[in-house]
Amino acid sequence: MLSFESDYTEGAHEKILEKLLETNREQLPGYGKDIYCQNAKEKIQALCHCENGEIAFLAGGTQTNATVIAALLHCSEGVIAASTGHISLHEAGAIESSGHKVLEIPGHCGKIKSKELRDFLQTFWSDQNRDHMVYPGMVYLSHPTEYGTLYGAKELQEISTLCRQYKIPLYLDGARLGYGLTAENTDVTLPLLASLCDVFYIGGTKVGALCGEAVVFTKNNMPKHFTNIVKQHGALLAKGRLLGIQFDCLFTDNLYFEISAHGNRMAKKLKEVFLKYGFSFYLESPTNQQFIILNNHQLEKLKKHVSFSFWERLKEQETVVRFATSWATKEEDIQALDSLLSTIL
Repeated sequence: MLSFESDYTEGAHEKILEKLLETNREQLPGYGKDIYCQNAKEKIQALCHCENGEIAFLAGGTQTNATVIAALLHCSEGVIAASTGHISLHEAGAIESSGHKVLEIPGHCGKIKSKELRDFLQTFWSDQNRDHMVYPGMVYLSHPTEYGTLYGAKELQEISTLCRQYKIPLYLDGARLGYGLTAENTDVTLPLLASLCDVFYIGGTKVGALCGEAVVFTKNNMPKHFTNIVKQHGALLAKGRLLGIQFDCLFTDNLYFEISAHGNRMAKKLKEVFLKYGFSFYLESPTNQQFIILNNHQLEKLKKHVSFSFWERLKEQETVVRFATSWATKEEDIQALDSLLSTIL
């Protein structure tokens, strides 16, 4: 069966596996104090043009979001996010379980609009009953969003300016950041993110690593005793080398960007195949997630041969599904999908 279910169904890039095996017998300090974590941090600082950046490695996206958000928020504060945001829908209430409310505002193809963010903040601060309400303590974005869409530099600048105005941090979830940075016609770069965000993370789990996310605090602003906070959340790996080696490898010889660009190229070819057979797309995504509209008949026939993700019911007879390519998708996979569609539809 063909699989386009997600971008973390494979293990890890072979260069990472080779490096893990090569270093396997080395005796190294634990908890991220090893030379590979240090090397990876220095490479990320240089790529971000962020000398004051402080970097921590965690194992997974939900773990990272829950830990960072809890560390940055006061007990009376919540986090503003799009209604379609990952922390709003697909993290099983991880943020709320730490005692912080997700304050939803509308999502537009996954993105929030600066005007609606401004309206939300103005409405809160003009409310005379705000002492009985959850204070907005930070803003959460995803880039790419849960719909594969991207913010432009101007949009991020407007949101960042609002955060500065209201003295709240801007946090960007970069679980699929590589696919965003290498998308066609994007004007968002790592240095730009470092200049506009207070903290963001570079996703490894979905971009070639076995596991791992690199959290970047951009302005010498890592919360006090952050390692303790990470450990309180059960997120501190004794064998921190596992994460450091992977990110050191990903940011050697441009590997992270090359494999991300490959995932996007495969998505473009996948899109061409579906367009060839007359399918419609729910929205335009320039990254590795593509959202196709299937009628019930097409859905039932296709799922017998291909694994993909249900996304949302559009109408009684139509469903939006997600096909995801990745760093590991082969052209042969796309060709096989083309052949399959030609025979079953």
